[in-house]
Amino acid sequence: MQIKVLFFATLKNLAGNSEVSVDIPEAYRVGDLKVLLGQRYPQLAPALGSALTAVNMEFAFDEDLIPAGAVVALFPPVSGGSGEPKETPETQPTIFSITDQALDLDELLASITLPTTGAACLFTGMVRAETRRGEPHQTVYLEYEAYKPMAEAKMRQVAAEIRHLWPEVEGIAVVQRIGRLHPGTPTVLIACTAAHRDTGMFEAARYGIDRLKEIVPVWKKEVGSEGELWVEGEYLPGRED
Repeated sequence: MQIKVLFFATLKNLAGNSEVSVDIPEAYRVGDLKVLLGQRYPQLAPALGSALTAVNMEFAFDEDLIPAGAVVALFPPVSGGSGEPKETPETQPTIFSITDQALDLDELLASITLPTTGAACLFTGMVRAETRRGEPHQTVYLEYEAYKPMAEAKMRQVAAEIRHLWPEVEGIAVVQRIGRLHPGTPTVLIACTAAHRDTGMFEAARYGIDRLKEIVPVWKKEVGSEGELWVEGEYLPGRED
């Protein structure tokens, strides 16, 4: 049977391709596929041990069977216990998107504001001109990449977790920019609105950005005068993610 394999970030560079079709036998597991890919792309093999896998946009593990026609994505930990999701009432606006357009913070905030809204908490990350991770160095620009359909599905999950943990939150926006972004540019937005400030909205917004850094498949490449580097996270998702 044939499946599609997608590579992202450092794995895309190592494989020399972003997408390949692979023929595998039935009852083939994720671990078997990694072995096969390591044989086909020897330069990729050292990275496969720590690579994360998604099958049809859900995190998968070495022992999991791969269904016919599956789309399998391989990627490093995304740059950077959960609540149980629940349905979002139509009266509670929720925005989640991956975009290459500039973030209009006022417009996004207005879109999650209700007549009952009396407070809003907004976090936005920005591109630093100087990074102090390791040896201090200058950043010319960042290049953001995402596995868009899975990323937006996981953003929906993050919003559902927030609503489960902080039911008084009214509106939620989770937006991530991709593409080439220069210093001073907003890269990500997490916003929560509620009737009052003491409803957990500060904690909800903090939870949202932390959770995004754990499970939403987005990566960034730092480009500076000394070269370029994909920035990878350390969180390894589990089945509960």
